[in-house]
Parts: sequence; structure tokens; C-alpha cells
Amino acid sequence: MIVEYHRPETLEEALELLARPGVVTVPLGGGTSLNQPSPTPISVVDLQALGLNTLAEKDKKLHIGATLTLQQLLDFEEDAALQSAIRHQATYNLRQVATVAGTLVAADGRSPFAAALLALAAELNILPGEETQSLGDFLPLRAALQPGYLITKIIIPSNIKFAYEYVARTPADLPIVCAACAQWPSGRTRVALGGYGSAPLLAMDGPESAGAEAAARAAYHEAADQWASAAYRSAVAAALVRRCLDSRF
Repeated sequence: MIVEYHRPETLEEALELLARPGVVTVPLGGGTSLNQPSPTPISVVDLQALGLNTLAEKDKKLHIGATLTLQQLLDFEEDAALQSAIRHQATYNLRQVATVAGTLVAADGRSPFAAALLALAAELNILPGEETQSLGDFLPLRAALQPGYLITKIIIPSNIKFAYEYVARTPADLPIVCAACAQWPSGRTRVALGGYGSAPLLAMDGPESAGAEAAARAAYHEAADQWASAAYRSAVAAALVRRCLDSRF
């Protein structure tokens, strides 16, 4: 339940509001997660006036402002595989309001977008302190972070090969299993899996693509829930990684 609304004009003011003791205060981007009913009284800090919806390419990296919407990123992005992951994350109407940072903060293991950015070795700029943290480090520690932090930017490489594949009950459903694979010009290959658990899983980060299928199979060998058995997920993960490698690499 939202009991307070603030719309700061500066980052300093936003950080002061977020760090207030004794008040549950959270950033408000697109509001898609905060629209869910909750008995907990919360104060929200609207980020829309802070100019965090920027998008720029610099030094072979894409700098994505935290409040850029998924649809704005989709409209800019030319990579068909990353476009597919963004479309799979949310419907057109939700993409118009859901922000990039908000989607990552709220992501669970079935998030195609978080899996894609995990494979791409995304980095987050976090205030206060101008800290840079990898998405892989951020996702499992979200609940333990102290109040008052604010993501301002997400950075991903723009000079690499990327592929995304998934299996779902229907094309509109979130994945039972998805695989995102990224390969750098040096041959470095990262494989991230989604469809299970509290966050996507990095299955491999190696100097080349050899062993990617085996890594995917091993990563999901215990990934059982109400949607699929571990044996099914393990086999499908390996098959999707092979499809990624064959299609783009």
C-alpha cells in the first residue's frame, strides 16, 4: 500500500529520501511491480524527473539509463536475439512503462531479459558511491542490500555475438527453460539459463564455446518445480544452448 509519494528533482534528494530510517521507501520507475497489492505501507520516490532515461553507445558499450523503458530499448536495439528476449519479457503495453532497472530488480528466474543481460555480462552503476557491480553479483544479493541504493545505469557490450532461445507452454508464456549465449571477439563465451528459481543462472563463462552444452546440462540437473522435472530442464537447456551456438556462432 503506497502511503507517500515523492518526485525529487535531483539525485541527491532522491538518495536522501530512499535512505530515511524507519520508512520503507522504494524507487518508482514504471510502477509495474509496485502495482501489485501489498499490506505493507511504503513510500515511493518517483524517478521520472531525474533524467535517467538516457541511451548512448560509447567505446563499444551500450549505456542504458535506469528509467529507459523496455520498449525504448527494443526500438533502439538492432540485435534480433536481444529484441526477442525483450519481447518475451513483457507484452507491448507493459513494455511501454516497465523500466530496464526495475525489470532487473524485480526479476525472478523466469525473466528472459535478466537472463539475456546476465549472459552479456551487464554492469550496474549504483549510487551512493558510484559503485559498479556486475549483474551476476547483484541478483543474488538484492534482498540483502541496505536501503538507499539507486541504480542509475546499465552497461552492456555492443560488439559481440548474442543468441537467445527458449521453450514455453505457449509463445506468450514466460519460459520453462531459456538460454542466452554471448561470445566476444576473443572467443570468450558466457551462457545464462532462465526458467527456474529466484534468478537466472550463469552456467558458463569460459575462453571459448567448448563445453557449453555440458555446462548447461549440469547447471540445471536439480532444477525441478511444478512446471518441469530436472531431467527435462537439463536436457532442454543443453539443446537450447546448442541451438544458440549453431544459429549465431
